[in-house]
Amino acid sequence: RSIDKGDVLLLSGTVRFYHGRQLMPREFVNLGADDSGTAEGRALAVYPATEGLSFKQIRAIIDKHLDALVPALEEYLPADLLRGTGLPGIQDALRRVHRPTSVVEAISGRNRLAYDELLSVHLLQRRANAIAREARRGVVFENKRDLTTRLKAALPWELTAAQVRATREIVADMTSPRRMHRLLQGDVGSGKTIVALFACCVALENGFQAAVMAPTELLAEQHFRTFSRLLSPLGVEPVLVVGSMSAKARKAAAARLAEAGPVLVVGTHALVQEGTRFARLGLAVIDEQHRFGVEQRATLGEKGDAPDVLLMSATPIPRSLALTLYGDLDVSVLDERPPGRQPVTTALRAESGRARVMEFVETQIAAGRQAYLVYPIIEESDKIALKAATTAFEALASGPFAHRRVALLHGRLSADEKDAIMRAFRDGAIDLLVSTTVIEVGIDVPNATVMVIEHPERFGLSQLHQLRGRVGRGADESFCILLGDQGPESRERLRHVVETEDGFEIARADLRLRGMGDLFGKQQSGLPTFRIADPVRDEELSEMARAAAERILAADPTLSTPPFRALQRMLSARHARALELFRVG
Repeated sequence: RSIDKGDVLLLSGTVRFYHGRQLMPREFVNLGADDSGTAEGRALAVYPATEGLSFKQIRAIIDKHLDALVPALEEYLPADLLRGTGLPGIQDALRRVHRPTSVVEAISGRNRLAYDELLSVHLLQRRANAIAREARRGVVFENKRDLTTRLKAALPWELTAAQVRATREIVADMTSPRRMHRLLQGDVGSGKTIVALFACCVALENGFQAAVMAPTELLAEQHFRTFSRLLSPLGVEPVLVVGSMSAKARKAAAARLAEAGPVLVVGTHALVQEGTRFARLGLAVIDEQHRFGVEQRATLGEKGDAPDVLLMSATPIPRSLALTLYGDLDVSVLDERPPGRQPVTTALRAESGRARVMEFVETQIAAGRQAYLVYPIIEESDKIALKAATTAFEALASGPFAHRRVALLHGRLSADEKDAIMRAFRDGAIDLLVSTTVIEVGIDVPNATVMVIEHPERFGLSQLHQLRGRVGRGADESFCILLGDQGPESRERLRHVVETEDGFEIARADLRLRGMGDLFGKQQSGLPTFRIADPVRDEELSEMARAAAERILAADPTLSTPPFRALQRMLSARHARALELFRVG
């Protein structure tokens, strides 16, 4: 390829490190000499190459057929809606994307396509939700203010304003004819469990059963103990259903559920197994809802005669994003922590300070406290230079902490082994727990006051925040130490965790830096997928699309009138479920 001095090149490729940073261009386009400086801001459509076709060949094919295909496209947005967005028409948008004369023009075309994608998701979600609620009316509870009033009076603390607000939103849903589908999300330690308990009490005082499903036996047992402590003095005895129960205990629990009277049951996925039957289930609460598959969540919601459903999540995300991802749910947010919770002091420490960090851990244990050491991997590998949990456990248990009770916890252990170790740690039989991220969602251990996280750069910010939430759950001052040598970029990223304990703020930073995959996994079942739009970076577009979807469906729920027929045709062509959701008649 001939390149002359002064030529302007457009390069596309991967930045690699080899004796310094290098760009390895997969493709480049020579725009020729440009002494005037006018090349700045020029844009060229670049397409991902496929086998047998370079991006230049793909661009040539698209360019050849663009003029024939674009005029045949129907504008599916109503004229007044399109004017309100300030975005180009669909034909103009496609020309701007494929033949941009400037970066600004390309961005405006791309924004129109992203808006259409977001609008489609909001329309489909809201229409599906409306149909489901119309088809299956929920239980209409009465707000009797009996058990709920006695519970509030018995609490040894005051509810936060956020807890009061969320409880009112949930009770309003439960006392309405429509079936509740609500997401309760809040930061670590924001008090979601108590809000869920008030919802359960509404069901109980109306003579219905309430079920709370947790992802692990330990968490289910923790909820069971909390509920029993608060409700037993009020004459309510909760029931526990977990997989490890004896046959006798399971039979006794089944007998309680078979009774028509009010019962609060707490359990794991055992609640959705075929043998578990409810006589009168009125409310299903699913804790750490993203830990369950779509089918498991749906199965619990189908156990009764259209019970109300409350999902809980400790992964706080901005409300606008929650409405995009979970548009078929109403959303309640707990954005403040109950008073009395100790803040966790978080610090970055370099590898050179390792000895002092371990001395500090020993000081905490000597004072009667407990500690976590968290590692990103289980075993060391030749491919990545990371410290591993198994190696560290062996070194610590035979070295500086040989006189302490040290245990190892990781994901390859059986469920019974993990539960036994966590129970021992909870009961104070273990001083130092060396672990991978399996403790991210765990039980309350108020005596654990220090956590050391190795290679923190390997974790997402929200994951670090979740891990940190395992300490600071008691009255003692607690600490989280991020240990290891990081580059300037990693240290800057980690400062978000060091400088704030606001999970929503940390989630925003995480989403900006790493996208949705870090919060929800690469492809969490049940979440919408996007080809062009990015719900994080396109927050303003998503809000516009959500508001437009609400107006459109309020005017014409089936999109069958002339202003919306083109939109209905577009949705039906792109989304198979739209044929069912927007069928006329």
